[in-house]
Amino acid sequence: MLALESIYGENIFILEHKSGLKCFQAHIHIEVPKGIRVTAKLNSSGFHETRDDGSSDFSYSFQVEYLPPIILTCLLPKSYPSLEAPYFTISAQWLGSAKISDLCCKLNSIWQEQAGQEVIYQWVEWLQGCSLSYLGFDDEIILGPYVVRYDEDRRAISGSVTPDIDIPSMKSYNDAQRHENFCRNMQECCICLSEFAGSEFIRLPCQHFFCEKCMKTFSNMHMTEGTVLKLKCPEAKCDGMIPPGLLKRLLGEEEFERWESLTLQRSLESMADVVYCPRCETACLEDEDDHAQCSKCYYSFCTLCRERRHVGLACITPEMKLVILQERQNSSLMKGEQSREQDMINQILSVKEINRFAKQCPSCKMAISRTEGCNKMVCDNCGVFFCYRCNQAISGYEHFRDGNCELFPTEEIQRWEARMDAHQIAAVQQQMLLNNGHPCPNCGQHNVKYVLVGYLHSSEEEKMLGSTVEYQQQLYSKKPVRRSSQHYGPKGCKQHTVG
Repeated sequence: MLALESIYGENIFILEHKSGLKCFQAHIHIEVPKGIRVTAKLNSSGFHETRDDGSSDFSYSFQVEYLPPIILTCLLPKSYPSLEAPYFTISAQWLGSAKISDLCCKLNSIWQEQAGQEVIYQWVEWLQGCSLSYLGFDDEIILGPYVVRYDEDRRAISGSVTPDIDIPSMKSYNDAQRHENFCRNMQECCICLSEFAGSEFIRLPCQHFFCEKCMKTFSNMHMTEGTVLKLKCPEAKCDGMIPPGLLKRLLGEEEFERWESLTLQRSLESMADVVYCPRCETACLEDEDDHAQCSKCYYSFCTLCRERRHVGLACITPEMKLVILQERQNSSLMKGEQSREQDMINQILSVKEINRFAKQCPSCKMAISRTEGCNKMVCDNCGVFFCYRCNQAISGYEHFRDGNCELFPTEEIQRWEARMDAHQIAAVQQQMLLNNGHPCPNCGQHNVKYVLVGYLHSSEEEKMLGSTVEYQQQLYSKKPVRRSSQHYGPKGCKQHTVG
């Protein structure tokens, strides 16, 4: 018993028996082949579903890395091991009674081969490493059958009930063991590339994992920028969601409430048929006739001009509305009314200015302005890609290859060429300075005497910026000059040279 406890540790449990005989229980964790799948034939438990081909086979399959342990309970008689074998039972949550009975028969045969010797260690090792192969489960484990009861072998104790109980139980155990193994080992964060214990990591439902510090920084960054719809799995090309419970832990109570509010607001703003009441700013649904009614203040308004609903009458243009409001400002209105009217004037002027320099997202109608770069734009509100030139929703770059729209506007190309030309000139000048200078003989300061001549030229075929930098330096003795009259002269160095 001491040897088994030292080998298997916490997987051996010593039990008390009323007869005083030694009794123990071994929880045996089976070695599971990589990629093995578990399949349950659902029709065998009363699920008589028929497929299109007329057969009644309907099964559910899933992959596991860990299986619930097989429990071997042994009672050692006084004459063990010289005369009698141990009394034992085998119980398993996921095996049927018939399969467990096959394992019991195998343990009997091992005892018969080694009669009179210690056999417990051989039993445990065989169950751990060879039981799956013995049952024919090398590539796939078949659960069931569930409708057949096998009670001939009282040593075989099955915990298998029905697929709707066995499958969740096995998957739950597998997930728990994977998490425990993950936390026990060192892991590398894909963001900061640092190694920490797995217990310091956060594992998302998509199975990507990152250290808690990086996840907090990532979450706070999106909250600061207000891009809550992008608060997803940081892994590239993965749109896995972060559970709200985990976000609450990362952000804290106050920031989590702000996340909920911003998420609702961004979701409503990304819906093309949602407008806001001009009186109380409550979100309203727009109908097909460009009208909406507020569910809070019951104000019925036109979604185009945001005025009271006018069935059968055309909307006034923003220019006409601006003139009316400006005339009303000059009349004898109350101070509060004038302030409200002025706010409406400013709003209209802002909308006019936005319409001059921006375009609406083809999906959520958010105003977007391009400052520089290519014509492929992405809406920061709903994430839709579109062409800034024709305002059409796109996915990749095929639109610019096949259509009439260019990826880069001409002015952008010219701006880029001018910027690159300026960098090239500066690089050439710097290299010339380094190659054509001499250090001061006194302090070592690098000094250059040069004449800089620049040439610009262009042709119809291509536009280029060329520069010719011409350096001429006459350095004679390269010695310090104390007095000009003593150093320069007919017999000394020339004081003035060309270039």
